[in-house]
Amino acid sequence: MNKNEKKALFSFLAIYVGSSVFFLTMSLYIYYNKELKTVDKQCSMEMISVAHQLRGDILNAYTNGTSYIPHELPNKLLKFALVDYDNNLIFSQLSTKDILFKRELYETQKSIFHILELKKQEIPIKYIIIETKQGTLDKVELKNMILLIIIVGAIIITFVGYLLSNLLLRPVREKISHMDRFIKDSAHELNTPISVLRTSVSMLKKGKNEEKMLRYINSSTKQISEAYNDLHFAVFDDIQDSLNVSFDLKELCHESIDFFEDIALVKKVSIESKIDSLNIFMDKNKAQKLINNLISNAIKYSKKGGVINISLKDSVFTIEDHGIGISQEEQELIFKRYERGTNNEGGLGIGLDIVNNISKEYDISVKLESKLNSGSTFILNLNNVHQA
Repeated sequence: MNKNEKKALFSFLAIYVGSSVFFLTMSLYIYYNKELKTVDKQCSMEMISVAHQLRGDILNAYTNGTSYIPHELPNKLLKFALVDYDNNLIFSQLSTKDILFKRELYETQKSIFHILELKKQEIPIKYIIIETKQGTLDKVELKNMILLIIIVGAIIITFVGYLLSNLLLRPVREKISHMDRFIKDSAHELNTPISVLRTSVSMLKKGKNEEKMLRYINSSTKQISEAYNDLHFAVFDDIQDSLNVSFDLKELCHESIDFFEDIALVKKVSIESKIDSLNIFMDKNKAQKLINNLISNAIKYSKKGGVINISLKDSVFTIEDHGIGISQEEQELIFKRYERGTNNEGGLGIGLDIVNNISKEYDISVKLESKLNSGSTFILNLNNVHQA
């Protein structure tokens, strides 16, 4: 993973994880406050109930002419105290002696207190004070649970975000990898004819093999021109409108064969053709790109001294070479952009992609028959563009 990919990954994770954890925290905060109110309400109701039960027991005892004898409460988390009119403790199980008598319900760091005033002057007990730690323990447990959910949620969100970022970056990474290879291949593809041009010009200046050098110059110039045309077509084809016209494909085929004659001659490849007339209706420039790329591809992957057979008969265009051939696995990839049949030969990897796109646009059937070390045959069915 390069520097830019790491930067993009961390930026995505920061935004995704940060926003997700923020919304998770906000949701849990709302839930936490709601649960706090529920805990407070439950504690309050429980303490009020116990306080009123004690009040009833105290009133019954003094009504019967006996003193009230304190006893343990069933709930061990509940403690109580009895206070007289001078605010002195008559009985206490409380954890503190500092009581806020003016408040009916209040909370400290460790406990919650409820104070009930009896308002019976004939009874020496003025206040019943209930203390519970249940609410505090419930709140601590709730807080710990919320923190645990946030931590676990953040880990899961980070993990999911990492997986998502990898899924999102994978096609970009593949595209960059294709483009890097494409740029290197382009530099290599253009370097070869340029080197031949420089060498040929140098030889011409010395007056050596003028006819041969001119042929090399012509061939190299055509290769550079064809590479540029393919690049231009691949980049700008999406914004170009098709200008469909009726024309004889035979003339265009001969023009393409004549154009590649010098390139084939330099590679010591011969082209044999048998072209019948065929009127078709399509964009002439695209038809030429279709034929040119198939011829260029055949020359490129032909062996030295090989023969390329081109025929056009009964709305079927066929081009056959006896070159290196294409394996079954590669046949499924070569029509994709930036894919090449083999890395040992030249090419930008866009020629057959152009052929594929044009064929799809005009509903032209393309069939490939190939075997390793035996050559390849491309067959185009032109019935859908044939014009009688």
